[in-house]
Amino acid sequence: MKRDSIMSFLSSLVVLVIGLFVGFLILLFSNPGAAAGAFSTILTFGFSSMRNIGDVLHGATPIIMTGLSVAFAFKTGLFNIGATGQFAFGGLVAILIGLNFQGMPDGLRILFALVAATAAGAAWGAIPGLLKAYRNVHEVISCIMTNYIGMFLVGYFVEQHAFFAIENRSASLPTNSNLPTLGLDRVFQSEILPGLIRSSDINAGFFIAIFMAIVIYLILNKTTFGYELKACGFNRDAAKYAGINENRNIVAAMMISGALAGLGGALLYLSGTVHIAAGNNLLPYGFTGISVAFLGLSNPIGIIFSGALVSHLFLGGARIQLNFPIEIVEIVISIIIYFCAFVFLVKTFLGKHIGKLFKGGEKS
Repeated sequence: MKRDSIMSFLSSLVVLVIGLFVGFLILLFSNPGAAAGAFSTILTFGFSSMRNIGDVLHGATPIIMTGLSVAFAFKTGLFNIGATGQFAFGGLVAILIGLNFQGMPDGLRILFALVAATAAGAAWGAIPGLLKAYRNVHEVISCIMTNYIGMFLVGYFVEQHAFFAIENRSASLPTNSNLPTLGLDRVFQSEILPGLIRSSDINAGFFIAIFMAIVIYLILNKTTFGYELKACGFNRDAAKYAGINENRNIVAAMMISGALAGLGGALLYLSGTVHIAAGNNLLPYGFTGISVAFLGLSNPIGIIFSGALVSHLFLGGARIQLNFPIEIVEIVISIIIYFCAFVFLVKTFLGKHIGKLFKGGEKS
């Protein structure tokens, strides 16, 4: 186990370093004079002030949730590429409740929005789960379809002013429906100009994401239910032979995976920093969650750190747009994230060579 942990850490570190190196080469090719400064900004942004640290953690919250969503499905032998649709549906339900249940006490309304968004994500995730379990439809195909169906349904509902009581095809929440800051805005604040102090947007959502990561870790590693799910993932035929209900576990895994993504959507839209809008674009959070899950090697605790790292890269990249076109910035960040997908390949490679070193040391 110790050797596996070492290889997991080294493989994540290797793919990150390779991605950063290739990203630096692109910056150097695009603008040689500003490349070093821009690269330094990307690397150090999240540590330069308390406000920036808070912004990194706030930005990490939704992608930690989608990372957990992808990782949970992956641990059970499924590939949930539909986290984007589940995320959008959860956000839609959360903002719908936040807008239309103003008669409820604030705390109860927020809790209701979180629970309802989680249930909405689970329901949307159940669709590919049922198709996989009972019709053997590959979950990647059905997830892609539900992504687009979810996107257009969200756009359709947002346009219905009777539901949202809004104009201009967008919806944002009143402040009394936002997640509480728990005083974090006073902790993560910095003086950006003499006498001008700005606070981070971090709120209770970050702690909810941490809590859910711990819960998923315990489910997968400390419960019989988690053992059965992982058994189906490792060898579905053997699990079925052992008496494990294969179909039930497939549906349950996709529902839990969808629930995590739906909760992530609620945490984003209840933060008061974004609004839901009608449109024909898929939200990026579900796809970013795939890279976060890979970089964290599908370990719920590792995903907390990989989510924070990816958030750091996105926010740091946004700061270099003065010297680089937005297209170059997006390419650099995308390449860094892209290399994260090779972490399992690197781990296998390192496992063979480090394994030889360990065996050599044992013989000596």
